[in-house]
Amino acid sequence: MYQSIFKPGLFAGRTVLLTGGGSGIGRCTAHELAALGARVLLVGRDEAKLAAVQAEIAAAGGAAHSYSCNIRSEEAVRAMVVRAVAEHGPLHGLVNNAGGQFPAPLREISQKGWEAVLQTNLTGGFLLARECLEQSMAAHGGAIVNIVADMFGSMPNMGHSGAARAGMVSLTETAAFEWAQYGVRVNAVAPGYIASSGMDQYPPAMRDTIRAFPRTVPLHRFGTESEVAAAICFLLSEAAAFITGTTLRVDGGRPNVRPGMPMPRPQAPGATAAFNGFHLAATPRVLEDE
Repeated sequence: MYQSIFKPGLFAGRTVLLTGGGSGIGRCTAHELAALGARVLLVGRDEAKLAAVQAEIAAAGGAAHSYSCNIRSEEAVRAMVVRAVAEHGPLHGLVNNAGGQFPAPLREISQKGWEAVLQTNLTGGFLLARECLEQSMAAHGGAIVNIVADMFGSMPNMGHSGAARAGMVSLTETAAFEWAQYGVRVNAVAPGYIASSGMDQYPPAMRDTIRAFPRTVPLHRFGTESEVAAAICFLLSEAAAFITGTTLRVDGGRPNVRPGMPMPRPQAPGATAAFNGFHLAATPRVLEDE
């Protein structure tokens, strides 16, 4: 089973809706939540992937259900959340993890491509959060975690995603203020360079660039899916009861690097070792040795 650092049964009796749960960070987070006792509602467009993760969680002794939904559609999102609440009762948590983008400089991004990325990475998250509030959380409270990205400073060749993620940070802060009256906390997690299956979605031409990412990270390595999942679980938990409107970076300190400053090498053996509690974790193909 998943080897979480959190206490067993942490989320027993709670229902958490999670988008983008068919792969990568979403899949890992779904496993940890289920291992901690949550009923996980997996949401995505690829029914086969959702079914596979649902089966994995069941095999590990957890509880998961899946809902196919296009999060860009207001009507589809509303209908899905209404159905989820009718079938499983109150929603205690939402993880807005679904996202996607493609590499391109700004001058080469069409309006259609721009809008597609913003709809997935910003609009969809807004729709999910609003409907979870309206259909459930406004009556009893809850916790929302929005997954953004390391877009601090700039996001070259990913300007559409950077704009959407920055918008989600602002949305997080506004929702945290407006929804505190309902006992709903809203935070964000910003993953840096994480060794996840999402890396394999980029074109082969980016292989060397991706493999060189750790050179710009003070901890000199990629992060793991488990390290992001742990941050999400913390923000969903009671330990974060007085935390709202914040963005928790999980990036090894990458935004703190300054041009021209030498990168210190790790001095103590094992000092920068990774945490990996996910029993089904796999190395992305792009990072495998040839």
